[in-house]
Amino acid sequence: MSDNQKLIDVTMPQLAESLVSATIGKWLKKPGDQVEQYEPLCEVITDKVNAELPSTIDGVMGELLAEEGQTVSVGEVICRIAVPEVSSNATGTGETPVPSSHSSGREHQAATQGAAVSATGEVSAVSENAPMRSRYSPAVQSLAAEHRIDLTAVAGTGNGGRITRKDVLAFLAAGGSAAAAVASAGVSAPARQTAASATPVQAFETVQTELEEPVRQSGLHLSESPRIPTIEVEGGRGSSSEYLIDVTPIRNTIASRMRQSVTEIPHAWTMIEVDVTNLVILRNKLKDEFKRKEGINLTYLAFLMKAVVSAIKDYPIINSVWAVDKIIVKRDINITLAVGTEDSVMVPVIKKADQKNVAGLAREIDELALKTREGKLRLEDMQGGTFTVNNTGSFGSILSYPIINYPQAAILTFESIVKKPVVINDMIAVRSMANICLSLDHRILDGVICGRFLQRVKDNVEGYTPETKLY
Repeated sequence: MSDNQKLIDVTMPQLAESLVSATIGKWLKKPGDQVEQYEPLCEVITDKVNAELPSTIDGVMGELLAEEGQTVSVGEVICRIAVPEVSSNATGTGETPVPSSHSSGREHQAATQGAAVSATGEVSAVSENAPMRSRYSPAVQSLAAEHRIDLTAVAGTGNGGRITRKDVLAFLAAGGSAAAAVASAGVSAPARQTAASATPVQAFETVQTELEEPVRQSGLHLSESPRIPTIEVEGGRGSSSEYLIDVTPIRNTIASRMRQSVTEIPHAWTMIEVDVTNLVILRNKLKDEFKRKEGINLTYLAFLMKAVVSAIKDYPIINSVWAVDKIIVKRDINITLAVGTEDSVMVPVIKKADQKNVAGLAREIDELALKTREGKLRLEDMQGGTFTVNNTGSFGSILSYPIINYPQAAILTFESIVKKPVVINDMIAVRSMANICLSLDHRILDGVICGRFLQRVKDNVEGYTPETKLY
């Protein structure tokens, strides 16, 4: 490193509130490589997601402090980036220094394109183009709303000029009355309006920018397609009777979660048989028109999910988690959908599924399944699930014993639809039948409540008629 450069630590970010660590999957930059802002530094594995972690500054990649496959705690330094040192006599003339193209957002959130009030109450220049300038966390927005603070008047000391809660508190401590000075200092009304109307987003969420070509923003960008496990033929033994498969970080995460589920949760299992003849008739009647109108397939899973959601509303204890000294019942019904890829199972979530009709659920299922198989799931797509549904019948299964998606209380599978002879009113009829299987956490749920829940799901599924509406 030259004398006019300094090293900036890059730490593992808090990707989500509930996450405390992540695994380095693969380094995309090596020491000495030029790094541009928003360019991915490494692949990160967390919550079964293979993602890319972008740089927030321009510079040259320095030392790598975390190895591939290493699990790193939030806040721990994973690498360092060398950036130009600002000359100490840059301010000797009394002029405002202009940041270099390789300066970090923390050091140079003050530029000459606007003005804001710093913690001392002085008007300082702030760049409207600072990458994180107008991105406010919920805590910052709440504090600003409580004290009626115009956030365009606050100088940000966070990465990329982002305003932190500490900045807002410092602004309040300094009087917090200098917002009017900002307008007189040259901040245009459109600029203030844009910043004030910016919607709050989670850190590391993809944002849109007006640039000549698409760039990687401060979001988690996934690989274009799911990875297939690397197979290495074992050598040195003179035999081709076996081969080795590397355990990927995603597979390792799945193994850990499954082990945690079966170790901590006392699983119980039950099954019910459902007559889906009317559902088959209904779907066959509507699927072609739905395909022309919506451009997607109308699957049985959308109807099943609607039946499950309605049953959960009748038996909300199903939508809960174990918390040692209490049971937490979730008010929102967020259905986790198990989607298989070549080498793993992803679990995207349909948020507030109880507020969607069959058509809406079909659209969500198709969108999430497509994003999963193309490797384009975002972190928020995987969070907040309260109950899991798996369509195991899609690959021919007629009976399954699913492992609960920890820490949820239950998981339900929908098996293959099979034509069977069934006795109805002492006569034999050929009907379309399917099994619905439920694994449950026996600490929370007992046979009676789960039996009633499954019976309600059965009633809802068998309640579909050729006149049932999708919208």
